[in-house]
Amino acid sequence: MATVSVRYFVDDVDAAIAFYRDHLGFSEVMHPAPAFAMLARGDLRLLLSAPGGGSGGGQALPDGRVPEPGGWNRFALQVEDLDAEVARLRTAGVAFRGPVVDGVGGRQVLIEDPSANSVELFQPTRAEARLDAD
Repeated sequence: MATVSVRYFVDDVDAAIAFYRDHLGFSEVMHPAPAFAMLARGDLRLLLSAPGGGSGGGQALPDGRVPEPGGWNRFALQVEDLDAEVARLRTAGVAFRGPVVDGVGGRQVLIEDPSANSVELFQPTRAEARLDAD
């Protein structure tokens, strides 16, 4: 059961579903309307909303502003072999924001979904940086 929900605004919900399912191992929980879908991977529930997509998370605010995709906020997915994941995703044509970088707790790279939302792939190099660290 998911314990964390993240909402991403996407230009094309169907393209986003395919990206997260086919490249990152998410499963589709529901897609009840063209402007909304819910996906899951482990403890993460990913809500995909089209900007201005009717009621719900994608609707315009009272002042007229509409949510939009992109930006630098992101969620991170832990991987065991970052180099292998990068090679697999490059072969599949996934967009990268830059090269793999080495940080203080691990190695990481940013990829983009079809709406230019960031996803960080993270390979820990320190035990305490692992998601399963106790």
